[in-house]
Formats: sequence, C-alpha cells, structure tokens
Amino acid sequence: MASAASHVSFLPPVLTFCGAAVIAVPVFRLLGLSAVLGYLAAGVVIGPSVLGLVGDPETIATVAELGVVLLLFVIGLELKISHLWSMKRDIFGLGFAQLALTALCLGAAAVAMGFSMNAAFVTGIAVALSATAIALQMLGERNDLQTGYGQRSFAILLFQDLSVVPVLAILPLLATGAAVEHETLFDRLITVAETLGAIGLVIVIGRYGLNPFFRILARTGAREVMTASALLVVLGAALLMEEVGLSMAMGAFLAGLLLAESNFRHQLEADIEPFRGMLLGLFFMSVGMSIDLALVQQQWMMLAIAAPTVIVLKTVLITVLSRIFGSSWRDGLRSGALLCTAGEFAFVLLPVATGLGLMAASEAQPVTALAAITMLLGPMLSTLIEKALQSRPEKAAAPDYDELPNHEGEGSSRVLVIGFGRFGQIVNQVLLAQNINATVIDTDVERVRDAARFGLKVYYGDGTRLDVLRAAGAEKAEMICVCTNDPETTVRITEIIHGNFRHARSFVRAYDRIQAVRLMNLDVDYQLRESFESAIVFGRAALEELGSDPDSAAAAAQDVRKRDIARLVLQKEIGTMGGAELVVGAKITPEPLTSPTSRAKALSPETRDILGEEVL
Repeated sequence: MASAASHVSFLPPVLTFCGAAVIAVPVFRLLGLSAVLGYLAAGVVIGPSVLGLVGDPETIATVAELGVVLLLFVIGLELKISHLWSMKRDIFGLGFAQLALTALCLGAAAVAMGFSMNAAFVTGIAVALSATAIALQMLGERNDLQTGYGQRSFAILLFQDLSVVPVLAILPLLATGAAVEHETLFDRLITVAETLGAIGLVIVIGRYGLNPFFRILARTGAREVMTASALLVVLGAALLMEEVGLSMAMGAFLAGLLLAESNFRHQLEADIEPFRGMLLGLFFMSVGMSIDLALVQQQWMMLAIAAPTVIVLKTVLITVLSRIFGSSWRDGLRSGALLCTAGEFAFVLLPVATGLGLMAASEAQPVTALAAITMLLGPMLSTLIEKALQSRPEKAAAPDYDELPNHEGEGSSRVLVIGFGRFGQIVNQVLLAQNINATVIDTDVERVRDAARFGLKVYYGDGTRLDVLRAAGAEKAEMICVCTNDPETTVRITEIIHGNFRHARSFVRAYDRIQAVRLMNLDVDYQLRESFESAIVFGRAALEELGSDPDSAAAAAQDVRKRDIARLVLQKEIGTMGGAELVVGAKITPEPLTSPTSRAKALSPETRDILGEEVL
C-alpha cells in the first residue's frame, strides 16, 4: 500500500507552478507586457538555475507540450479548408521563402563559427523556425489573428510546422556511421504508406464519424462527457500522428481543421480552452526552466552577440519578405517582430540531431540556450514595436483579410443568436433576408440536425456558459439576440452578457410581462414579449373583419402599444400595479384611506353572497 507521502508527492510542483504563475503573470501584465514573458520569467526563477524548486524540468516539458497540441487544435477549429486554400500563396510562398533564406543565413553564420556542415544545417533550421505558441498567444491577446499581418504570420507558422515533418525525415539521411540504421526502399515505402494511411484515417473519421459521435453524446446532457470526448479526439489524433512519425501538433491541427465545419465546434473550443491555457502556461515556464544560466555565464559574450543578431536578422528578413508578398511596411515589421524568436521545435530537432551524431553536445547546448534566450527577448521587442506603432496611427490602413473575398468566419459575425426554437428561427430568417449571417447556437441536438436539412448552419452550444459564448464570437458581436424558451435561462444568459460583453447590444425575448419588467431592470437594449405583437396583429385583423376601417383598426392597435409601453415603464418604477389604469377598459376601484372599524353588513339578499366572498 502506498504511503501517505506518495499520494501528495505531486502537490509541491503543482503548487510551485500555480504560485509562480499567479505572481509573475499579473506583474508583467500590469507593466503592459505579454503574459508569455511572465511565464518565461517565472520558469527561470523556479528552474534549476535559480531556486531549483522543480527537480525534473524535462519531464514537465514533455507534459507541457500538450499545450502546443491543444493550441493547434483550437487554431484548426477557427479555420476552414476553403480559407486555408485561399492562403496558399502566403503559406507555400512567403512561408518557404522565410524558412529557406533564414536557415541559409543562420547556417552560414554557424559555419563561420566553426560548426560542421551537418551541425550548421541543423542550427540554421532550428533557429529559423519561430515559436508558434508565443506568436499565437500574443496575437490572441491583441485580438489580431484575423488581421492582415496576423494571417500572414499564421501562414508562415503553418508552413514551419508542416516543414518539421520532412526535416525530421531528412536528419537520419544526413547521419553517418552506426548512428542510423540503413533502411531498404521497401521499408521506406511502408513508412510512407503508414503515414498516408494515418492521415486518411483521421480525415475519414473527422469527416463522417465525429458529428454523429458528438450528437449521441450531446443527447446525454452530461457536460463532463463532452469535455472528455473533446480531449479524446485531440489527443487521439495527436498520438496517431506521432506513431507514424508526424508531429503531435500537426495531428491536432488536422483534427481541428476537419471539425471547423462541425456543428459542435464552439462547444469543443470552449471545452478545450481551460486545458489549453493551463498547459500553454506550463510550456512557457518549462522553456524558462531550460535556460542554463551557468552556460550563459560561461559563454555570455557569444550569446550576447548571437541573440540580438538572430532577433534583428529574422525581423528584417520577415519584414522585407512580407512587403514583397503584399504587406505594408508597418504590418511587415509587426510580423517580423512577432516571429523573430526561435521555435519550440528547436528543443526537438537539436536532441534528435545530437542523438544521430550530426552535432556534438558542445555545439547543441549553446544553440539550445540561444533559442531559449530569443524566446525570452523576442516578445519584449514585439511588445515595444507594437506600442511604438500604436502611438503613431497609420494614415491609410492596409486592407485586412477580413475585407478580402473568401474570408468570412463565424468569429467575425455581427450577430450572435442564442436559441433556435420557433422564435429564434423567425429572427434568423429576417436577418438572412438582409444577408446578415448570424452565428446561431442551441442545445437541442435534433434542432441542430434539422436545421442542416434546410441548409442552415446552427452550432451546438450552451448559451449559459461564458466560455461557449466567447468561443461563439460574443466578444466581437455587435448584437446578441437571446431567443431561448425558458425564462430563467434567458435571464441567466442576459446577466452573463451584461457582465462580460457590455459593448454588444442585447435584444432579448421575454416570456411574459413580469419577465419583461425584470429584463428592463437588467437594462437590456430591447425586449419583446413572445406573444405580444402577434396578439396585436390578431386583434387588428379581428377589428377589420368586424367592419372597422383599416386606419381605425391600426390606430387602435397603436394606442394599445403606447399604453403597454407606458405601463411597462410605470411597472418598472412602481411595481406590479403601476400603470394599471392604462389598461383599456380597466375599472380601478379606489381603496379606503383607513381600514374599516367594523364588518360590513348586507342590506339585501342580493349582496349577501358577494359580501360573503369579498369582505373579511
């Protein structure tokens, strides 16, 4: 039986990470710096080079890499294959040019420093790659992922991630001696077939199997099961890709890309988000822990020259290449500063190359330290450049990707509709009549499926969850229409909207007059009782059928509307009986100013029954 101490052995490192994050990140944010820098600095402090509070940073880094995996899955969810295809020029043109030129320059510098050709090749590629997690985190903090420079930066990062697979395949071919087993042509064909088969399997399952799978789970109503299924899909795809020699991050990205058209994408993103955020923070801290301050002290002169040189070189190259591919100098500089760091895959490529005998440990260690230092300094440069650019507004802004054709996503929808019942369906029809494509979420699986039969896109999602609303684009929406059936659910959603998305106008469906007053007390921008207007129209039609002329019937209907509005205002200020005298045909009996001193007596048999019922 395990001792009590073993049961809590995992708690000290967990508490260390939580404490470091809670202290460092708010401090850096208050200083106007990125949260990434806070995590990196916290990692340096708690790592073996300073306080040594964490005993095995490499084990932590292995777990923390899942943060990058989940990040790529979420990015895949936010893309569509058609949009990805429209970016092919930037992905395969700009991305290839950046990686090739940067690797060539850095490789030449490594040769000049005395590295062998193989070691120089690995160094050039490893440092030419950029930090996907850092760049995307900073783009997310700035809300710039859908801007022109954000999309071109993402195109470069995506090509870099795609290039990791062939680079890992090339390294064994460069190795010599007993460090690598010589494979036959047949073995290599088998490997290629396994890789293509794994990709095909993920595509088939993602295309035809996941929607029915999530639909079945959603019917159970168990929220924790949906969360577990989301993690199962992401980690399963990542593990399958890793088994056939691809990167886990690319497997997760492929799974996310295939689910980008799914009705469950917003719910999946909301379920994954907490894990992604925690593990990404852990990843950044593991990078900080990997910085060997003793090695930095020994080779401080070389690193002091190399780190700024790499950052400046990558910034200049990416700025110029972005300008050649259509960006403004301003956006090119933003992309350059954002991608000037070395990447996470440097910590993968360098150990592999060392194990294959392509470079000595004495060569790999300073390059590893260099990569970590650039990841520490790069975000500082990006933050400073961004502040400088914001202090000098551009006279004529370059067109963003949002303005380009074939780039329209749910994240940029002007309207978010919550609830797709009989009320929400009509609201959506009116919006579509004016070419306004709203993002619609609902918790009824059958309703989501039925909408697809009519060619309508409705997403599965719980509107009472803040994370789901954020994933559905509530932070960018101009208007949020709450069309849910249950009054309490409607009020709960409205309270969440007003507490977190005050910029958005709130249009809310009310069940009855009591709820309408309650919503007015919540300061909604517009509320309408679900049966009020239909009853007004019904009554107007009845008047016309009974012989009233259309103008008189319309005037009567409008008079009732005005009275109802005035009564609602009075009820909000006074209470339930406020404005009762405004009800058409109402007869309000004045109440006595003082209570009667004796019981009322019936003066005739006709009033006896009445007094018996109404007088106490």
